[in-house]
Amino acid sequence: MGERRGDEVSAPGGRGPLSGEDGLARAFERERPRLLRVAYTTTGCLAEAEDCVQEAWLRLRGLKDPGAVRDLRAWLTTTVGRLALDALGSARVRRERYVGTWLPEPLVEHAPDEQDPADRVTLDESVSMALMIVLDELSPAQRTAFLLHDVFGLPFEEVAGVVGRTPAAVRQLASRARRHVDGSRPHHPAGYARQRELVSAFGQACQEGDLERLVSLLDPEVVWRGDGGGKVTALHGIVRGADNVARGIVALTRVHVPPDGLRLAHVNGAPGLALYHWDGARTIVAITVDGGRITSVDAIRNPDKLTHVPDA
Repeated sequence: MGERRGDEVSAPGGRGPLSGEDGLARAFERERPRLLRVAYTTTGCLAEAEDCVQEAWLRLRGLKDPGAVRDLRAWLTTTVGRLALDALGSARVRRERYVGTWLPEPLVEHAPDEQDPADRVTLDESVSMALMIVLDELSPAQRTAFLLHDVFGLPFEEVAGVVGRTPAAVRQLASRARRHVDGSRPHHPAGYARQRELVSAFGQACQEGDLERLVSLLDPEVVWRGDGGGKVTALHGIVRGADNVARGIVALTRVHVPPDGLRLAHVNGAPGLALYHWDGARTIVAITVDGGRITSVDAIRNPDKLTHVPDA
């Protein structure tokens, strides 16, 4: 907790006093991953998230007496939450002019080796593509109230200061958002190992053009979304149904992706795919699993959203 001790700032979580700007910087860096998550889940954009976190650092440094901050984590979370809410408002105006389907910018890592003991055993649902898409259906105030309280644990009194509502109003915002999220998220999600198994089978079926196998992996009501942002070719709308999705994906994979151009990746906390096309373009595919089958395939192709993607 940020406890005042002369000109010192104590580290979050009771790690002991840290004095001066160097100490303040170390305390901030410990919070940075969490702050980036707050901003990213609010805005759906990594660049905007990084800008929000950097601005929070500048504001912290600009305080006359940073040591007076009693709870550094809470102060930073509310500051980043407020900045991200402002950024979200501006982003929504830009999205009105967006070409095609808008999907969040993906968080991508190379998939760990299957035998790696550090391999994940659970999914990180707080940044899942399914949740990010559902969050985008909420109002900015609902989204912020839900994230700051339900996901990041801020009391309603502090969330109220971020969204400019009373604590009682914020409680209602979070409750409505929670009901919407709970009604839309997977009801029978798979664990990491099972989802990786399904994604691997999905990728292999796509490469081999095995329509029958592909259809068997897909939920009958599966949806396929694509985001090209008007920069590259992508789906013109949402494709629904296992047969339609399977045929469309097989056709695109056969034409655009070389045999070695499809790789497992870690996408928004879950197994997904990275496609490296013949022409050098890339596609990141986030896959949602529910009830043992794939319920959504979200393909992000807009190059502006793939600047953080690791090279092949």
